Amino acid sequence: MMRDVTDDSGLDALDTAILRVLALDARATFAQVGEQVSLSAPAVKRRVDRLRERGVIRGFTVRLDPAAMGWQTEAFVELFCQGSTSPATMRAAVEHYPEVVAASTVTGDVDLMVQVRARDMRHLERVVERLAAEPFVARTRSTVVLSALVRRPDVPPAPAG
Repeated sequence: MMRDVTDDSGLDALDTAILRVLALDARATFAQVGEQVSLSAPAVKRRVDRLRERGVIRGFTVRLDPAAMGWQTEAFVELFCQGSTSPATMRAAVEHYPEVVAASTVTGDVDLMVQVRARDMRHLERVVERLAAEPFVARTRSTVVLSALVRRPDVPPAPAG
């Protein structure tokens, strides 16, 4: 039986175990989750409802294979911004690109790191050209992914010990 001790996030071991199961299979029933975490289906439902109310669980989704959908090329594009560009300005610009799957402000010389998926190299080139043409962008630097070696869903780590 898991101890009911909360960590700094306010999650106890059972909450974390439930989240791990759902992160790997969002279609798992409450009964299936309960079997894996030693709780009844109604107890799992109550905990999931609380996790949703607290905003820990924001939704349920599927993980897709980008290559199977025709997105064969992936790259990380670094954007170097002119002057002082706000994160809100950066977000407003890049969220219009369907090829951008993630964007983050980062430390160091780079201002914005963008993960891009494209059909092929020509498509990627067009996306990078459009990003470079944004008014706040001074220059870009791209790194094309050769092989995606590790891709993990957002799964809470297993408890230590």
